[in-house]
Amino acid sequence: MKSLSEFFNMGGYALYVWGSFGVTALLMIIEPILVHQRRKAVIQRISRLIRIKSEQKS
Repeated sequence: MKSLSEFFNMGGYALYVWGSFGVTALLMIIEPILVHQRRKAVIQRISRLIRIKSEQKS
């Protein structure tokens, strides 16, 4: 059985493997946050437009 340090070394490709893993994990955390912020902004924009249109009718 190979040692734990050999596993984490990934045969000399550890920088690429763990770097790719880290970037992917970071993006998977950031993307839902950005989507939530965009959704919130769109909802605010839509409600502002509805309010403006209702003020114009009266």
